[in-house]
Amino acid sequence: MAFNLVSTSLVFFFLFILNTPSLICTSQPFDYPTTKLPSTWINDPSAPHSIQFDDGSTVRAILLRGTLGQRFACGFYCNGKCNSYLFSIFLVQTNSASFIVSPSASFPQVVWSANRDHPVKINATLKLTSDGDLVLRDADGTIAWSSGTAGKSVDGFNLTDTGNLVLFNKRKAVVWQSFDHPTDALVPGQTLTEGQKLISSVSKTNSRVGIYSFLVNDKGVFAYIQSNPSLDYYTNYVSTSYQSKKPSYVKFLNGSLGIYPHSWKQAPLEIFALPPAISSVQYMRLEFDGHLRVYEWKQKWEVIADLLTGFSGQCGYPLVCGKYGICSNKQCSCPGSSNTTGVGYFKPVQEKYHNLGCTEITPLSCSASKYQDFVELKDVTYFTNNYTINNIDLNKCKRVCSKDCSCKAAIFRTEMDPPTRNCLLLSEVFSLIVDSNDPEHNSVVYLKVQKKAIK
Repeated sequence: MAFNLVSTSLVFFFLFILNTPSLICTSQPFDYPTTKLPSTWINDPSAPHSIQFDDGSTVRAILLRGTLGQRFACGFYCNGKCNSYLFSIFLVQTNSASFIVSPSASFPQVVWSANRDHPVKINATLKLTSDGDLVLRDADGTIAWSSGTAGKSVDGFNLTDTGNLVLFNKRKAVVWQSFDHPTDALVPGQTLTEGQKLISSVSKTNSRVGIYSFLVNDKGVFAYIQSNPSLDYYTNYVSTSYQSKKPSYVKFLNGSLGIYPHSWKQAPLEIFALPPAISSVQYMRLEFDGHLRVYEWKQKWEVIADLLTGFSGQCGYPLVCGKYGICSNKQCSCPGSSNTTGVGYFKPVQEKYHNLGCTEITPLSCSASKYQDFVELKDVTYFTNNYTINNIDLNKCKRVCSKDCSCKAAIFRTEMDPPTRNCLLLSEVFSLIVDSNDPEHNSVVYLKVQKKAIK
């Protein structure tokens, strides 16, 4: 395949790649944003532009878009011990010759991954097949991911200057694009459409699918924690009289995150105002702790906005203090002893780290339900307002929980205007929130506890 050398820098790269057999590539040099089929790349440490960074991460770039500054690239990525790799799109610092630089200051920022639940090893291959499928195979030959575009007239793939990986046909029309399959991040210009969602990672170093999600539907914008059922910890309802057949979506704009609801025919509704990116690069990520943070490059990557915190407060995140932990003014503690007996039922998971949550001293046992009781926590509430049982009195709320083996807590909430009495039963107890300053409502939590050890 002929190479279109458009600059002196590409001549040097071409000479370099001819003497480096580790990267098998029948396409153009990697710093072209486009490649044609068929093409194959091997995840080999000796491959050209395999860069190790001081934070422990490594990238092996396949395509790179642009020069001189923070630019999008795609290729193999790992973090930490590098026993496993992802095929990802990431932001890296480049020089005027499109080479990745600054490994000690500018660490790669991953904004999309194909195989986050199926990482691959050294000698894995990425192949754009002759029938148009983009396939990632592990070193043993098993398929970790594919675009599913075989037989769809794919002619090549392109990394756009907005960070969108596009498989196109001979007419340059989009056959498949990464923007339609978001993971945990959005970049400026990207939309999140009804039916799609951002899903957090497990941790900073584990990119597998986590427990938080952020989505839009015909009612508004929501953030959830995975539970049974899933519970919202952020809600933004949108409703107008106008109806459309188009799905609702949110869009990362320069200076805002806007929603385009299907019931709206005007300009987007601004959900969050953001500092505009005049000459810098931004992205937002739903992170492992449930925060939706916006990052900007300012000689290093900095958090410039924490979008959901203005709504929920620091204590409004489901696991801010771990399971059974109580959050008050960003401080974590465990539920105290029973009002009547003085017996303690909970202890910290780790004494020095109360934010990790609390554990039951004696685990609940369905076979010994007659030895169970409730610990009452007055002026304590929960992160969600999605109470499932309405118009119920306190005793019935507790009684329903006591008869349900799967119920670990009951939350009873009364509202002044309009007068309501609501109950929420929990099969899993996340962080609780001290709530003593709102005269409009009253909330009490009842934690089910085991009164004696089971022999």
